[in-house]
Amino acid sequence: MKNILITGGAGFIGTNFIRYLLLESDFSGRIVNVDKLTYAGNPENLADIEQTCSDRYCFQKVDICDAAALANIFSEFEIDTVCHFAAESHVDRSIAAPDAFVQTNIVGTFNLLEAARGHQGRLIRFHHISTDEVYGSLGADGYFREDTPYDPSSPYSASKAASDHLVRAYFKTYGLPVTLSNCSNNYGPYQFPEKLIPLIILNGIEGSALPVYGDGRNIRDWLYVEDHCRAVWEVMKRGEPGKTYNIGGRGEMRNIDVVRMICDLLDDMEPLPDKRPHRDLIQFVKDRPGHDLRYAIDFSRLQRELGWEPTESFGTGIRKTILWYMENRSWVERVKSGAYRKWMEEHYGRDKD
Repeated sequence: MKNILITGGAGFIGTNFIRYLLLESDFSGRIVNVDKLTYAGNPENLADIEQTCSDRYCFQKVDICDAAALANIFSEFEIDTVCHFAAESHVDRSIAAPDAFVQTNIVGTFNLLEAARGHQGRLIRFHHISTDEVYGSLGADGYFREDTPYDPSSPYSASKAASDHLVRAYFKTYGLPVTLSNCSNNYGPYQFPEKLIPLIILNGIEGSALPVYGDGRNIRDWLYVEDHCRAVWEVMKRGEPGKTYNIGGRGEMRNIDVVRMICDLLDDMEPLPDKRPHRDLIQFVKDRPGHDLRYAIDFSRLQRELGWEPTESFGTGIRKTILWYMENRSWVERVKSGAYRKWMEEHYGRDKD
């Protein structure tokens, strides 16, 4: 793998993956980061990488729905490997405006597959990042396996399910060397503040209300983002073409318990001025439509075939995450205030969207 195209590399997981590849992994080639720079894309996350790894890192502001631009990228940079993170990913946004999810997650993935097929002679790997949400909702028992039937509940998960099927079809029909991974909920540095964990951390630090959907009993399996990055790289290097690998964090918890754990840690790490417990800030709000009850991942295939296991428990990972947000308040303020948008305009031109 000499020239890896990473889509959505300015987003949360993509940012961490690029940093992992260039700063920690055994990868020695070049990365071309393609990102449309929507609300959740922030190339400032990689400003230091752009300076220190300028011979191995290149950013291209491109929408994956632009087929011609993708074809040019493949030709100009002699792309031999793809890691496809780019996606609209926020469930609430998909309920309010599903059309963007259909365009980016389905049409965009199709364009990327077609561009890869046009250069299939040199293509080593096309890795597609998906989610455990395509499987729907679990009851009190059991785990999602790679052969669990798809049962998506939201426009977001339905659009991701469709893109998964497209990727598998290109393997079966055209022999494209694809692998897929379906991961559980990620958390860690650089996550956009509207997601549950950074929202609770940042609101807790500010002393603002901590909103929890419904009764907070919805269960998720939490995966520290750096563990996810290691897993993806192992699948890209050694995974069997055509296979799917589930990636879980062994961190199954109810949402309310996640929020309470963050509250208790903040009581020690960032006490409120009036010394009240952060748990007093919790407010239950109306549940969202189609809110799946429980996700839990069986990652035994990944463990058995590639020897991967998560290194962070939720307890160690959440402490690292809180510390990162505490130590990077200027990043938080720039994201929340929109200042990073001005930075992007100065570096990459005004976003026409």
